[in-house]
Amino acid sequence: MTRSILFFVSILFIGLSMSFAQQVTPPLQVHDYRIGPNDLLEITVFGLPELTQTVRVAQDGSITMSIIGRVEVSGLSAQELEKKLASILDRQYTKEARVTVFIKEFQKISVIGAVGRPGIYELVGPTTLLQIIAQAGGLTALAMNEIFVYRQGGDGQQTRVEIAIKELMVDGNPNLNIELQPKDVISIPIDQMLNVFVYGEVKTPGVVSYLGAKRITLLQAIAQAGGTTEWAKKAKVMIKRKDKNTGKELQINVNLRLIISGKISDIILEEGDIIIVP
Repeated sequence: MTRSILFFVSILFIGLSMSFAQQVTPPLQVHDYRIGPNDLLEITVFGLPELTQTVRVAQDGSITMSIIGRVEVSGLSAQELEKKLASILDRQYTKEARVTVFIKEFQKISVIGAVGRPGIYELVGPTTLLQIIAQAGGLTALAMNEIFVYRQGGDGQQTRVEIAIKELMVDGNPNLNIELQPKDVISIPIDQMLNVFVYGEVKTPGVVSYLGAKRITLLQAIAQAGGTTEWAKKAKVMIKRKDKNTGKELQINVNLRLIISGKISDIILEEGDIIIVP
């Protein structure tokens, strides 16, 4: 009895520890963020309240402060701007100025495609791909297999980062949960609903729909049509398909029994295929 109780308590402790570890995540760091147009900065000068102010970065990458005037800030981190402002104040106003810069509002990014709430989102602090997908309402059932992140490089050229949804969200590859940058465009392509047609000796003949990115096989289509009836001639199933190049109709004869027994591979269907189970 004692051993059973100890075992139960140990399992409970491990479970609680794992749950706690999943909930507690280290704080994100903002030291690498580079200030850009439209960012809102809260600047504090200790001991000089008249210089403490909140300013928004102009489109030309500058801010205008009382007494100091216009200051170029684009491309600087918050720490670099603190040093720059302290240096200006040391030269023009006071010695050993203590300045802090807090970025209240970061630049925006766009999320489009198969998410619950597509739109434009503010980067309030460092934000990862999974965090912005969560803010956008998560992926919908029509999401395809990949996420594309379009990013403006320092040379003005746009690059595209491709991320597999399964590796990111199912396998949990942390390297794919990238930190986003201002002006990133996150695109989750919307999958297309396609159709094949199953007729003959199946329980519910008619249209079978599937997502193009997920594809569908002959066995899956017949299963979605309710499966074959007891009168079906499984060895003489026919697939009618139009050739994409010539438009001519092709006939593919299939022995369904061999597929079911694993002796031959299942067949991946194409949009518009007609399956006849005699």
